[in-house]
Amino acid sequence: MMEALYYTKGEKNRVVCGLCPHKCTIADGKRGVCGVRENQGGTLVALTYGRVASAQMDPIEKKPLYHFHPGSMILSLGSVGCNFSCGFCQNWSLVTSPVPRSEYTPEEIVELARKHASVGVAYTYNEPFIWYEYLMDAGRAVKNAGLTNVLVTNGFVNPEPLSELLPSIDAMNIDLKSMRNDFYKKNCSGRLDPVLKTIRTASKSCLVEVTNLVIPGHNDADEDISALVDFVSEIDPDIPLHLSRYFPHRSFSAPPTPEETMMRAFSIASEKLKYVYMGNMRSTSGQDSICPNCGSLLVRRSGYSTNPVGLTKGRCSSCGRDVHFITKG
Repeated sequence: MMEALYYTKGEKNRVVCGLCPHKCTIADGKRGVCGVRENQGGTLVALTYGRVASAQMDPIEKKPLYHFHPGSMILSLGSVGCNFSCGFCQNWSLVTSPVPRSEYTPEEIVELARKHASVGVAYTYNEPFIWYEYLMDAGRAVKNAGLTNVLVTNGFVNPEPLSELLPSIDAMNIDLKSMRNDFYKKNCSGRLDPVLKTIRTASKSCLVEVTNLVIPGHNDADEDISALVDFVSEIDPDIPLHLSRYFPHRSFSAPPTPEETMMRAFSIASEKLKYVYMGNMRSTSGQDSICPNCGSLLVRRSGYSTNPVGLTKGRCSSCGRDVHFITKG
């Protein structure tokens, strides 16, 4: 445990957390929405600093990040807690359960990444921004060691802490769940606008890829997909978009997203975006990376098997176009 960053003290030992847009007012002995930041006698404490609930080596494509060191393995870490409460969350047991946790200092994380020849460290599984103090310290240590930092996040964070963290971050996958605020309010206990601001800000600082879980009856209408695509394309049509097929989880019992719906969403997105991918699908569509200039194959994928066949230092080997990839060489 350590004192949290970004909070103010109030009367009667209350504190106001300033890390995320919830701006929780927390009474003495209570915790914020995320469940991991606690008021102890008027001091806000980060309960999960250095406490890792899950650590394993994953393909970078599993994050999903398709344009960041394709074919690499990355040390992936997660803790517990989240500042959303999505009814369709796939990691809800990790987010809320009192799972065993191990202590790792930032230096030990660097050693672990080097031991496994990892390209860097991905902070994932639960919401990494609520692990903020640890992200700051571990992120700097990892960066100073010549490795990379990756965030897999819901993007619900305030601008100031985001800006302070970004110099240590090399890539982010940000979950854009819908372009409707009522979706966020009803299904996630959150808001849309802060997520949009995070995507805009982060895309100026590091590689950003966006994921959208397509849920039948909630965000799968053509106008929903079009609004999302319009937003991403206005920032940069080279930003990769991952359309992920929904399956029932937690309190959502709707049947899986029909593959026809996924194909229609893929078609809509491909009209404006250069790189559109599909996840949780048996179809071979939306897997490979193709040069938007000359049509050459850049990366061939089959599941998590990845073969970068047409990349040279982040450019198309055939025509030389900058194809929005970060690679080792």
